[in-house]
Amino acid sequence: MKIDEIDTKILSELQKDSRLSMRELSKRVNLSAPSVAERVNKMEDEGIIEGYSIRINRKKLGYPLTCLVEVTMKNGEYEKFQNLISKEPRCLFCYRVAGQSCFILLLSVKTIEEIEEFINSISSIAKTNTYITFSEIPVNQDIKDLLKEC
Repeated sequence: MKIDEIDTKILSELQKDSRLSMRELSKRVNLSAPSVAERVNKMEDEGIIEGYSIRINRKKLGYPLTCLVEVTMKNGEYEKFQNLISKEPRCLFCYRVAGQSCFILLLSVKTIEEIEEFINSISSIAKTNTYITFSEIPVNQDIKDLLKEC
């Protein structure tokens, strides 16, 4: 599917607020509501829009610590690790990567002890390097800027 300037505007607006009505979205991109709905449906059908979500402030829920963990498998225990991590509620993301490590994941926890508990729980199948995060630097995630070159 070829993304045009209007599609890019629609994506940008939905990225800012995915709860916009088609009517409000149509006003913002200067197109009729039925046309906007058709474009959104097409982008959903094509898999460009995979879903709609909310951002949850985990610190306000009592999870003030985050850490990045590099995981390097021992003895090729990939499947076992993937099964474990897929059930881990403290994990915000887990990527399979190339390089010295096999996976990089982000944990959100209440205490340092929880980080140690997690590392201990996988120590029989993996080696880890852990990085405690102090703060997050905001980055530009506006899809319009990414697609500018298209």
